[in-house]
Amino acid sequence: MAQRVAPPWRRFRDRGRSLEQAPPAPDGGRAAGSESANAAFASGARVLSIGIASTGIFTFAYLATASHVLGRAPYARVSLCWAIMFVILSVIYRPIEQLLSRTISDRQARGLRGHILRVPALIQVSFALLFLVIALALRHQIEHGIFGGSGELYWILVVGVLAYAASYFARGWLAGHKRFALYGGLVFLESTSRFLFALAVAVGIGSGQGAVGLGMAAAPFVSLCVVPFAFMRVRHQAPAGIPIADAAREGPAHAQLEEEAGDLSLRHGSGFAVAVVAIMLSEQTLMNAGVLIVALNSGGGGLTSGLTGFVFNVLLIVRAPLQLFQAIQTSILPHLAGLEARESGAEFRRAIRVTILAIATFAGAVALGLLIAGPFVMTLFLGNKGFHYGRVGLAVVGVGMGLHLTAGTLNQALLARGRAHLAAAGWLTAAVLFVIFVATPTISSQVTRVEVGYCGAAAVLCGLLLVAYRRSEPALQPPAI
Repeated sequence: MAQRVAPPWRRFRDRGRSLEQAPPAPDGGRAAGSESANAAFASGARVLSIGIASTGIFTFAYLATASHVLGRAPYARVSLCWAIMFVILSVIYRPIEQLLSRTISDRQARGLRGHILRVPALIQVSFALLFLVIALALRHQIEHGIFGGSGELYWILVVGVLAYAASYFARGWLAGHKRFALYGGLVFLESTSRFLFALAVAVGIGSGQGAVGLGMAAAPFVSLCVVPFAFMRVRHQAPAGIPIADAAREGPAHAQLEEEAGDLSLRHGSGFAVAVVAIMLSEQTLMNAGVLIVALNSGGGGLTSGLTGFVFNVLLIVRAPLQLFQAIQTSILPHLAGLEARESGAEFRRAIRVTILAIATFAGAVALGLLIAGPFVMTLFLGNKGFHYGRVGLAVVGVGMGLHLTAGTLNQALLARGRAHLAAAGWLTAAVLFVIFVATPTISSQVTRVEVGYCGAAAVLCGLLLVAYRRSEPALQPPAI
């Protein structure tokens, strides 16, 4: 006999009743467990806040110290090594971090047990091996064409990229399980250990670009010290009373929804990862293509004159806040994925709105500060490498940074709603426009061209993602009669 299926609005109403009327556990065990979970979450959030704040501070301190202790050419080579490494990391590893975080959190929100790590791990290892093959094949070109014959910087790049495979996988796992205290500890250890290598050169313990650059390779190894603690107490904290996804609420795909929520196939995992690869590549294009294009246009003269390092320093205004926000993003995505799974549309929109308002306040203060005292502060902390910081240009970069962070928030919302392809299209469009603008002589000064191009591309990106976010709003369910 066929089972009668209740209409979607009634199942949604009954779901709410199951949450409200769920019987308490004996002796108040459920209440105690809830209070314990809330306390653990609050404690983890505090540690995460400290960790991500330290990441931005110590990253800036590492690069600022390197700028002071190294000459123009060595610092330019270290800057290139940094730019290339983090382009690669963001393209091949951060998508898997996001995929893992999103999948674990979504499954927990739906009440599913067990987390499939095989597919994300397979994709991660494949990307790492592909990088190794390409890096070994192009060793001569990388070592001599980019790093001026520095074999130490070549091996720092190779070892660092491979080590970060494990670090980024651990980040995704910790974020998905909402182990924010350990996540904060991981990024704290990474940023502080890297800074110690530059500090060692500053106090005379080490010397040269190799000693400074070694921090980039050592940091991911140090960050993995938190992993044993993560496995001491693995817990599932799925909300009680929330069933597996309602098979009727996704329209034509309803027959496959429950199966897709319960399993992460290679096809679906790879599809999400490819979209995020495009996003991360585009983001790193906005942050690093300016440095790479200036180095390419200037040839060897850009390294020896210090112009490449100077452009890198200008974009540090973007780099430190974005590194902070990358850690915050990893906690935003599982939170939004959980809200989406629970059909909490109002809370979802409120989370996005509050985040964007906080970003606008922060970016406005940064832009105003750069307009008032930007050249003095930048010269004090980073040196000028023989060039002059323009206060208007710095303020323009500050505004672009705010637009970039806003776009990152809208991007997380689109990923949580399963609209990764729309987000990727917006990012790719902005990245292509930025490269065209910087690579062509639109403005005579290369530095000003990078500053204006970055802000303009970030504005285009923000507008495109805002349109996609509004179009992704789910249709409201009709009220019960």
